[in-house]
Amino acid sequence: MITVQAPEAVMQFTIGHCSLGFVLVAASDAGICAITLGDDADALVDDLRDRFPGAELIAEEKDLQERIETVIELVEYPQITFDLPLDIRGTAFQQRVWTALRQIPAGQTATYSEIAERIGSPQSVRAVAQACGANPIAIAIPCHRVVRTDGSLSGYRWGTQRKVALLEREREGR
Repeated sequence: MITVQAPEAVMQFTIGHCSLGFVLVAASDAGICAITLGDDADALVDDLRDRFPGAELIAEEKDLQERIETVIELVEYPQITFDLPLDIRGTAFQQRVWTALRQIPAGQTATYSEIAERIGSPQSVRAVAQACGANPIAIAIPCHRVVRTDGSLSGYRWGTQRKVALLEREREGR
């Protein structure tokens, strides 16, 4: 389920730890609106504040415990399926890109050009790359599965080493 809400919502968030560092999960009443990865928990909270400047942010471990456990499982075992409610916030174009990303199976990749073709905007390769970089929901919207036309890895908002690790785990079928 994908829902779009006004950015002035109340959001709860919590931070956990996985093999790739810290993971922050933020949720509105409609669902998860952010999953971010990083080496510094405070920096993840600052990024959340920057991304949702009009939102009231409430640190909450108890209410989000099950969701963060599911997200950590997705990081560690990307072949599992999940049914997390998502509250995806972005432009109409970004949402089309993010929907296409969710259709890339675990263990496979697609190029920016292929994504542009899939959404019916073959000339929008750079805009597709920008939408991948703006993705607020790591793992659940798998922008790490997008590569350059030659198959090489490009940047990843949460670090190229994390992108490599996620792709390797998916290919291993962990």
